[in-house]
Amino acid sequence: MQVYLDADCDLSLIRGKRVAIVGYGNQGRAQALNLRDSGAAIVIGQREGSPRHAQALADGFEVVTAAAAAAQADLVILLAADEDHGRIYAGEISPNLREGGAIGFAHGLSIRFGLIEPRGDLDIFLVAPKGPGTALRADFERGSGLIALFAVAQDASGGAEALALSYAAAIGSGRVGILPTSFAEECEADLFNEQAVLWGAIPELIHAGFETLVEAGYSPEIAYFECLTEVKLLADLIYERGIAGMREAISNTAEFGALKGGSRIVTAETRTEMRRILREVRSGSFVQELIADAEAGYPRLKASRAAARAHAIEATRARLLDLARR
Repeated sequence: MQVYLDADCDLSLIRGKRVAIVGYGNQGRAQALNLRDSGAAIVIGQREGSPRHAQALADGFEVVTAAAAAAQADLVILLAADEDHGRIYAGEISPNLREGGAIGFAHGLSIRFGLIEPRGDLDIFLVAPKGPGTALRADFERGSGLIALFAVAQDASGGAEALALSYAAAIGSGRVGILPTSFAEECEADLFNEQAVLWGAIPELIHAGFETLVEAGYSPEIAYFECLTEVKLLADLIYERGIAGMREAISNTAEFGALKGGSRIVTAETRTEMRRILREVRSGSFVQELIADAEAGYPRLKASRAAARAHAIEATRARLLDLARR
């Protein structure tokens, strides 16, 4: 795989554009700040009344509606919630973005699953930093960056790839690496990971381990430390050393325990479910469920959030935080 660095990118391309950032959340704020520090001209598209609107003003940006931002932009970066992209594009961006303009995304969902069918005159590209906005900004300020993926879905101008690389360099990713992908690959792999590994499986595993220990008579505090706080140790070791290096860094007891326990939890049935999740992602059925929940006012998401807040592990966490503050 080719890895692109700053030397492969022409920052003058992004510096010559008026960039509208639509959405000022975790990624929107970090990307806007990094772009501005790299010499790009930025306007923020954000609805009035949003707390993000006030934050963008406090950060010194011009803040207008998404429609007004698109009207004065050469390039729109759409960083609002995925499920809102279709509405924002149809109602505010498409009628206002100049002919021959461009739209960038940080996730491939809207294009991969047809939430947006872009005008034929537009360049459509993806730049996806592999980490949260807070890390993107912090690494940029330290003189480094986050690795990013990039892809082009529509190259109306003949320069979409060069513009995507210029954008990726301007947010700091050219300092460490910009990797080619496709909208489908980035989107499908990311959705699979969110469900089957990171945000789906790991928290469920923590809850299950906590509940198992507490039901067996162990104190909630001990269960919390063992099943939750040590996850950070694991993540840090894997990030720094890889999985093989992590195993070499832990005790023989822990390593032998991993040998005994891992394959009993991640079984053939688990792998079958992972493949089923991937099929649901690729077929579009997951996105259909997401959009349906959004259109209904997020009843499933709200119920899940309420259940997470009510779990006994949260009360344990609160008690331990009180101790730490003393």
